Amino acid sequence: MSTLRESFERASLPALTFLSGLPRVVPFLAIMALTLAGVLLPGWGWVLIALVALILTWILVLAWPRLSTVERLMRLAVVALMVAVTVTQAAPRG
Repeated sequence: MSTLRESFERASLPALTFLSGLPRVVPFLAIMALTLAGVLLPGWGWVLIALVALILTWILVLAWPRLSTVERLMRLAVVALMVAVTVTQAAPRG
Protein backbone atom coordinates (compact mmCIF):
# COMPACT_ATOMS: atom_id res chain seq x y z
CA MET A 1 0.00 0.00 0.00
CA SER A 2 1.40 3.38 -0.96
CA THR A 3 1.40 6.36 1.31
CA LEU A 4 -0.45 9.59 0.62
CA ARG A 5 2.86 11.29 -0.18
CA GLU A 6 3.81 8.64 -2.75
CA SER A 7 0.38 8.95 -4.36
CA PHE A 8 0.75 12.73 -4.49
CA GLU A 9 4.22 12.47 -6.04
CA ARG A 10 3.02 9.90 -8.58
CA ALA A 11 0.06 12.11 -9.55
CA SER A 12 2.39 15.11 -9.92
CA LEU A 13 4.87 13.30 -12.14
CA PRO A 14 3.31 14.22 -15.55
CA ALA A 15 3.19 17.92 -14.66
CA LEU A 16 6.72 17.86 -13.27
CA THR A 17 7.98 16.08 -16.37
CA PHE A 18 6.40 18.77 -18.53
CA LEU A 19 7.85 21.58 -16.39
CA SER A 20 11.32 20.06 -16.40
CA GLY A 21 11.27 20.04 -20.20
CA LEU A 22 10.76 23.79 -20.36
CA PRO A 23 13.60 26.31 -20.20
CA ARG A 24 14.19 27.27 -16.56
CA VAL A 25 13.05 30.84 -17.07
CA VAL A 26 9.60 29.94 -18.47
CA PRO A 27 7.94 28.76 -15.21
CA PHE A 28 9.42 31.75 -13.38
CA LEU A 29 8.08 34.18 -15.98
CA ALA A 30 4.68 32.47 -15.93
CA ILE A 31 4.42 32.86 -12.14
CA MET A 32 5.54 36.48 -12.39
CA ALA A 33 3.02 37.21 -15.17
CA LEU A 34 0.15 35.62 -13.23
CA THR A 35 1.09 37.56 -10.10
CA LEU A 36 1.39 40.86 -11.95
CA ALA A 37 -1.88 40.30 -13.79
CA GLY A 38 -3.57 39.37 -10.52
CA VAL A 39 -2.39 42.54 -8.84
CA LEU A 40 -3.29 44.81 -11.75
CA LEU A 41 -6.67 43.33 -12.73
CA PRO A 42 -9.55 44.82 -10.77
CA GLY A 43 -12.26 42.55 -9.46
CA TRP A 44 -11.32 38.96 -10.24
CA GLY A 45 -7.53 39.39 -10.26
CA TRP A 46 -7.36 37.69 -6.88
CA VAL A 47 -8.20 34.38 -8.60
CA LEU A 48 -4.87 34.54 -10.47
CA ILE A 49 -2.99 35.24 -7.25
CA ALA A 50 -4.78 32.35 -5.56
CA LEU A 51 -3.69 30.14 -8.47
CA VAL A 52 -0.09 31.25 -7.90
CA ALA A 53 -0.42 30.45 -4.19
CA LEU A 54 -1.73 26.97 -5.04
CA ILE A 55 1.10 26.31 -7.51
CA LEU A 56 3.73 27.46 -5.01
CA THR A 57 2.15 25.34 -2.27
CA TRP A 58 2.19 22.31 -4.59
CA ILE A 59 5.90 22.81 -5.30
CA LEU A 60 6.58 23.36 -1.59
CA VAL A 61 4.84 20.12 -0.62
CA LEU A 62 6.81 18.18 -3.22
CA ALA A 63 10.14 19.67 -2.14
CA TRP A 64 9.47 19.62 1.63
CA PRO A 65 11.52 16.50 2.57
CA ARG A 66 14.60 17.80 0.74
CA LEU A 67 14.57 21.35 2.13
CA SER A 68 16.49 22.67 5.10
CA THR A 69 14.64 24.49 7.87
CA VAL A 70 15.61 27.92 6.54
CA GLU A 71 14.49 27.02 3.02
CA ARG A 72 11.17 25.75 4.37
CA LEU A 73 10.60 28.98 6.29
CA MET A 74 11.45 31.14 3.28
CA ARG A 75 9.07 29.23 1.02
CA LEU A 76 6.32 29.25 3.64
CA ALA A 77 6.76 33.04 3.91
CA VAL A 78 6.30 33.44 0.15
CA VAL A 79 3.15 31.29 0.18
CA ALA A 80 1.83 33.25 3.19
CA LEU A 81 2.49 36.51 1.34
CA MET A 82 0.56 35.24 -1.69
CA VAL A 83 -2.35 34.18 0.52
CA ALA A 84 -2.33 37.60 2.21
CA VAL A 85 -2.39 39.37 -1.16
CA THR A 86 -5.21 37.07 -2.31
CA VAL A 87 -7.32 37.86 0.76
CA THR A 88 -6.58 41.57 0.41
CA GLN A 89 -7.61 41.54 -3.26
CA ALA A 90 -10.68 39.36 -2.72
CA ALA A 91 -12.08 41.30 0.23
CA PRO A 92 -10.85 44.88 0.10
CA ARG A 93 -11.74 47.33 2.84
CA GLY A 94 -14.55 49.75 2.31
